[in-house]
Amino acid sequence: MAFSVANARVLVTGGASGMGRLYAERAIREGAGSVTLWDIDALALDTTASELSGYGTLVHTRVVDVSKLDDVRDAARHELGAGRVPDVLINNAGIVRGNDYFWNTDPERDTEATMRINALAPMHVAREFLPAMITETTREKRILNVASAAGTLSNPRMSVYAASKWALIGWSDSVRLELERSGNRHVKITTFCPSYVATGMFEGARGPLMTPVLLPDVAVSRAWQAMLSGKPFRLTPWTVSLARGLKGVLPTVVWDQVADRVFHVYSSMDAFTGHAATAATATTTAKEPRA
Repeated sequence: MAFSVANARVLVTGGASGMGRLYAERAIREGAGSVTLWDIDALALDTTASELSGYGTLVHTRVVDVSKLDDVRDAARHELGAGRVPDVLINNAGIVRGNDYFWNTDPERDTEATMRINALAPMHVAREFLPAMITETTREKRILNVASAAGTLSNPRMSVYAASKWALIGWSDSVRLELERSGNRHVKITTFCPSYVATGMFEGARGPLMTPVLLPDVAVSRAWQAMLSGKPFRLTPWTVSLARGLKGVLPTVVWDQVADRVFHVYSSMDAFTGHAATAATATTTAKEPRA
């Protein structure tokens, strides 16, 4: 039987806006029993919760700074204490720092923040919920880790972001194997690796050759379908897989020429500006369910 979100408990980090909100909307359309949104922006959480209420799904919100382990632990204890072991956990929160060389970046604002939110936060969130998800065998579970094509290829002007997503990919797929080898196959992990998505976080970035900047709803739909089917990886668009394969077989000096002069990967971040609310998806104050 295919996995269904109907009556499921869904938790989305970075859920107040952008792709996080789209995941929540998708869950509600498919009849989720409850949706919990964690985000840094309390005002956006209130707005989103109000707009998503009234469709038969309970909407819970909480302001959580996922870059802080204590915040994650407190929020997870609250969820588990309320009996909300996630059936679907979506690690979506993330930030982007780019358009400069690594030696010009700020160690705390850029490096520390990016690694904590993009790489460590999904690990901490999953660690808090996985034991309960493993123990609860009444229905299958899903974890969707939102990584990036940047975690599959090197790219100038986004070295720290790329590093955070490489770490996320390696961790995510390794835990998938651990779940399989330990006999806990009812918990399935999907690692989602899209190219640039038009959420505003990558404002100014240009898609490489034959790689359009994805619309958020298109990216969410592809990630969602992969998650439902329990697919280990979803790379999108198809050029991400092509580039990954070419990088694996071509000598580095040849691949550098192809990536730079043919696909224009290495110049894709040259005009990157991003948006002012870069950290807006990183954190979430306790709210009670909205009917």
